[in-house]
Amino acid sequence: MSLSLKERLASGTPVLMVNPNHISPTLCEKLVRSGADSVFIDCEHGLASWEDIHHMAKAARYAGGFGIVRPQNQERSTITRCLNAGADGLMVPLIHTAAIAREVVHHFRYAVPDDHSNRLLIGMVESVEAVKNLDEILAVEGIDVFFVGPGDLSQSMGYSPNVPPGGRRAQPALDLVDETLRRIRAAGKMAGTLVVKQDTEHLVKQGAQLLYYHADPFVTDGVQVMRQLAAPR
Repeated sequence: MSLSLKERLASGTPVLMVNPNHISPTLCEKLVRSGADSVFIDCEHGLASWEDIHHMAKAARYAGGFGIVRPQNQERSTITRCLNAGADGLMVPLIHTAAIAREVVHHFRYAVPDDHSNRLLIGMVESVEAVKNLDEILAVEGIDVFFVGPGDLSQSMGYSPNVPPGGRRAQPALDLVDETLRRIRAAGKMAGTLVVKQDTEHLVKQGAQLLYYHADPFVTDGVQVMRQLAAPR
């Protein structure tokens, strides 16, 4: 029997969570069969419906992985419905304060009272306010992983959340991501963040264990390689 995500994280194993970027159970299955530990189903910025959550998470489990959902808000009804639709865990956005963190934990446990220990709860630290309140947030019991969201964190610092192809985020934002990851691990908690190929090794050294990646670069890189190989000599 395969290890749960909690067990993999507890063992110190890096966990790869890939966003398929498309509403596709088949792609979710293929990503897991290709080596992803879990797929990321986005209901905050993406278009996934309740039925999509059900089918995509089920496809990931069929392949031996897990489906992690980002709900569009922190409301109890939303958290409950995501979990009842079949999410193996939630990555809840905008955990700015310890009070919000406690409320999210309460909603999560209320939704699946007999099964919350088998589901993964990830809290997103993605604002200057959250970083300011980080020590108090980390003291809240019940959140399994604290995820540093570089895009929203950059925006809260006054920078663009987007990174142009081949570019990098503003250095102060990158430095704050690193510092926040180190603080999370120093507190004895699990940390995660968004990665791209060229900075994965660095972020793992800073303490990131849950690694979030987008599937689209796989496609782009593959097509570019084939175009280069097919170019006239």
